[in-house]
Amino acid sequence: MAKGGTTIDAAVQALCLAWPDTDVKRSHGAPTFRVRGRTFANLAINHHGDGRVALWLAAPPGAQQHWTEREPDQYFVPPYVGPRGWLGVHLDRGLDWRQIVERVREAYLQVAPPRLAAQLGPSPEIAAPDLGIDPALFDPLDTPRAREVLGKVRAFCLALPEAREARQFGAPCWQAGRRTFCVAHRYHGRMALQMRVGAEHQTQLTLDERFHIPDYVGHNGWISLDVEDGFWPEEVEQLILVSYAHFALKRMLKALPDGLRARLPGEPR
Repeated sequence: MAKGGTTIDAAVQALCLAWPDTDVKRSHGAPTFRVRGRTFANLAINHHGDGRVALWLAAPPGAQQHWTEREPDQYFVPPYVGPRGWLGVHLDRGLDWRQIVERVREAYLQVAPPRLAAQLGPSPEIAAPDLGIDPALFDPLDTPRAREVLGKVRAFCLALPEAREARQFGAPCWQAGRRTFCVAHRYHGRMALQMRVGAEHQTQLTLDERFHIPDYVGHNGWISLDVEDGFWPEEVEQLILVSYAHFALKRMLKALPDGLRARLPGEPR
């Protein structure tokens, strides 16, 4: 990237934090902007693989319908918060920066306490971005290290009977039939693999600081292994095999090569 330029994400952060009593909190790796603890904007970059560089903004009543009908190439109904009237704004399609500033102002006013909103002065003067998005921010798995690890994981997973690759919430995953047994993702610059090992093995594995019990699926016996700094094929393959064995049908397990079948049910190691 050019020296001295301002990326879209940096300009948006400066803009959203320029209003009184605002702060930023990261949720699932994405910046969430708040005024006195209430969210008024989310920066969503390639959210779940949707390909968008966008802001999701709290919007006044009727604004969502107005803008999505008037300028459908620039505005959209965002997921999750769309039913509450929020507005999605594309940041990389040439929309005038002054319009983006105005939409953010409206979002702030929609959420800010009345006394704070009443005291709001002119909109802050934040320079428009002159650079795009870092490719690694758009797709955290698009780095040499991540591609190397993905190549090894993909080769092993797809060699298992009736395994296929899919995407789950924008992340690559591998499935036995249609049941996911391995997921790869990268948050905050750390790449990790998730597999199901069973609740009986989770505690033992977390004695190693590379492992942790992930949110949402941890209660179902899943484990997350940090592979950013090191990747040991035999260890990863065994964890994947244990997970695959839990979800695979009997005919799939019978079709395993003798060497792999001999490691079933397989203790994670």
